Amino acid sequence: MILDNRSKYLQVALNGSVADSLQVLGRLPDDKRIIVEAGTPLIKNAGIGVIRQIRNYGYSYVVADLKTMDRGSTEVQMAKMAGASAVVALGLAPIETVDSFIENCRLLGVDSMVDMMNVDQPIKVMRKWKKKPDVIILHRGVDETESNHGIPMPFIQINKIRSSAEVMISIAGGDTIREVQSAIFNDADIVVVWKNFAKYSMDTVELANQFLAQIK
Repeated sequence: MILDNRSKYLQVALNGSVADSLQVLGRLPDDKRIIVEAGTPLIKNAGIGVIRQIRNYGYSYVVADLKTMDRGSTEVQMAKMAGASAVVALGLAPIETVDSFIENCRLLGVDSMVDMMNVDQPIKVMRKWKKKPDVIILHRGVDETESNHGIPMPFIQINKIRSSAEVMISIAGGDTIREVQSAIFNDADIVVVWKNFAKYSMDTVELANQFLAQIK
């Protein structure tokens, strides 16, 4: 695993245009606790080569959010060739795909992340895999959040997973300081934010520093 499991991280997901994303990157604080994600919309819009552009900005750790559902080995190889440090598959993918995904991440030296969005019982699904990934992502989706403002962040799953597997745990789907505080309070290792970083604004640096202040 490339990430340090003794550290806490802020993961900035870039989901805007290439121009907006690179402008945001140029303003982020120089902090080892920040890791950058090439978000699914960004990769679909710009192509997987955008990962190399992010690395050229000095960010050595880049997550490729491919949301792999099939062809686990092929997509890991594509991401590795593009310069990714970690790749994301979906927990809803077939068991064979997740097994292939995790194994190929290990062979190629990239971190494996599996997103449990819309998985009702993450532990039950995890038990079916041959090996555990490096990171489990607990994810409240954007569409379900906007359609149902009362849906909670999946903090309740953190301790359940931690008691069952030695993996790092990432929380995605929140974007407020309070949600970041709650994620850290509930012992998440990685907190993913995106909405406030889709485009650069005068608040970008201040927001990044506020988020980092919550991550000790």
